[in-house]
Amino acid sequence: MMNDHKTRKSTSGEFGSETDRREKQTVSPETEKTYTAAMQPSVPGGRTSTNKLGAVLQREPKPSLGEQEEKGSIDFSKPLWQSMIIFFIPLMLSNILQSLGGTVSSVLLGRGLGEHALAAASAIFPLTFLLISLVIGLGSASSVLIGQAYAGRNWERMKATVGTSLTFALLSGLVSAVIGNLFLYDLLKLIGIPAEIMEEAARFGRVLFSGLPILFLYIIYTTFLRGTGDSKTPFYFLLISTALTILLTPAFLFGWIGFPRLGIEGAAMANVIASLITLILLIIYLRWTKHILALDRTTIKKLRLDPSILKLMIGIGLPTGAQMIFISASEIAIVSFVNRFGAHATAAYGAINQVINYVQIPAMSLGIAIGIFGAQLIGSNRQHRLPELIKNTVVLNYVIGLALTGLVYLFSRPLLSWFLTDPDTLDVAEISLYITLWSFIILGNVIILTGLMRSSGTVFWPTLIGILSIILVEVPAAYILSHTVGLQGVWMAYPISFSFNLLAQYLYYRLYWKNRTHQRFFEEPEGSLT
Repeated sequence: MMNDHKTRKSTSGEFGSETDRREKQTVSPETEKTYTAAMQPSVPGGRTSTNKLGAVLQREPKPSLGEQEEKGSIDFSKPLWQSMIIFFIPLMLSNILQSLGGTVSSVLLGRGLGEHALAAASAIFPLTFLLISLVIGLGSASSVLIGQAYAGRNWERMKATVGTSLTFALLSGLVSAVIGNLFLYDLLKLIGIPAEIMEEAARFGRVLFSGLPILFLYIIYTTFLRGTGDSKTPFYFLLISTALTILLTPAFLFGWIGFPRLGIEGAAMANVIASLITLILLIIYLRWTKHILALDRTTIKKLRLDPSILKLMIGIGLPTGAQMIFISASEIAIVSFVNRFGAHATAAYGAINQVINYVQIPAMSLGIAIGIFGAQLIGSNRQHRLPELIKNTVVLNYVIGLALTGLVYLFSRPLLSWFLTDPDTLDVAEISLYITLWSFIILGNVIILTGLMRSSGTVFWPTLIGILSIILVEVPAAYILSHTVGLQGVWMAYPISFSFNLLAQYLYYRLYWKNRTHQRFFEEPEGSLT
């Protein structure tokens, strides 16, 4: 990966050239490779890994499997805000689907089994997210490698990356499942689970931890598909997974249509079984359509750990994985502070998080979109349009964020009552939501800034700033304010942390990133990758 402080000037005369007038619906293989490389995270320590990456991906000659159909590219002949909205809407719908299954489960748990069940499941989430952070970082790295190999038509290296990633995901899932089950009660005591929900949380967690190998494989496979530019197939199978989760959750919770009545374990079981069925259907579909990432004989032979690819995956995925781990660790700390105030506070925490998850979706989608737009602008020598891009995206964030936040504040009681039934718990949740919700618009601005900088390969410093805002601001503020102000003080820590993070990220962007000419990848002299 090219380090962010090693940049090379582009010739200013290229702007407005024939490249800038080439507003087609397809892109060349070189532009695809440029875009994919620009999405790589930088490796901590300042080392350059692009040459190593190219050497690994080009070590063996490309098998002649025929030319693949080019994917449609972003139309830069339109105003950027128009292209952004066209790209943003289906991406946002995909992210909404990802949250829908969890929301239905939370509603059924809270209203069907009671607030103790919702509190138990909510307390488990930060622990499982900590383990899933590993595969999120792995998916980030493997999608970069697969995207590089796909754009370069190096099918052997691509399949080797698929095999290594699937193998590593399965092994990681098995290890995580064993650790989660062996040390379950120790982990629950560590985060201060209230005694009255300890057993329910343990039953829920045991099923969910046991299903991590399946969840890891499903997550990693859908990441592979997006790495090749195929976003439709993951979306279709996400529809299947969400529908199965919604159907199976009440069936297992309450013993409907002949299913066993499992209680709180049923919500976790529905999630795992839905992911397993969807994964099987996905594998069958890819084989049937002869998809390039199908689990065919060649890929099956590659189901092993290739040391060179594994080293690159770990190096590239480290910043993303580290940040996800710190985010999940901070949530464990936050929920432990909340747990001190009893099961009502924990149930309120779970309900508030469900609402916030949806409010965050537009900002998360804009962060992904601006990374892709920025990479293509840099890769096609249109860097002069980056200020227009950041301006349009930030405006969209505040317009959408203010509208959504206003609606949630207006209907906060009915929304929270989907998850909570006790009036006292509803009062606690409503006040807490008022305190913290508005600050997630600021977080959206942070996500957009870091997404744009990531498009040039600048990841290390934005990631470090994000981690420091958690370690030095969010967790200490939540701890101090929980002891001085009370439960509401925990929620005050979020706007404080997000404001610090935005200020630091903006200073780095304004003083360092904005005024630099960002390097196009894969422009090394002939033979430099050998």
